[in-house]
Amino acid sequence: SFPGMILAIAIAGILGGSLINAIIALTIVTWTKYARLARSMVLKIKKRDFVEAAVVNGGKPTHILWKHIVPNILPLMIITAASDIGAMMMELAGLSFLGFGSQPPAPEWGLMLNEGRQQLQTAPWLMFFPGLAIFLTVVVFNLWGDNLRDVFDPRQED
Repeated sequence: SFPGMILAIAIAGILGGSLINAIIALTIVTWTKYARLARSMVLKIKKRDFVEAAVVNGGKPTHILWKHIVPNILPLMIITAASDIGAMMMELAGLSFLGFGSQPPAPEWGLMLNEGRQQLQTAPWLMFFPGLAIFLTVVVFNLWGDNLRDVFDPRQED
């Protein structure tokens, strides 16, 4: 219930400003989303008939996990991860913009936006092009995640 970006700022602030620490902070904040998603999917799939049939037939838990459950949760996990790449890139750029991510002279888009802020009146392209790069990259990854959903989701109707 705590805002993820604020928690990431606090963690990155404690760890210190660097790209690796910003990535660690974002990982600490976002892993719970994937854990909750995987748990809910496993709880849903383990009630399905094919898993119960495997249990009745004497399947070992590791066999059932790797042959029946993982192949059914993996596509949605991949789709979610691909769709989240854009959001993670924006959050990483936000941390760098605020000074908790990459430090000068590292070439990072959030840092470039922060450095271009002082010359906004005289050289607006210093903010325009890094912002455009972030925008285009986020759009590409969101479209990629959407296309992966179309490919992997068997319930999708044509």
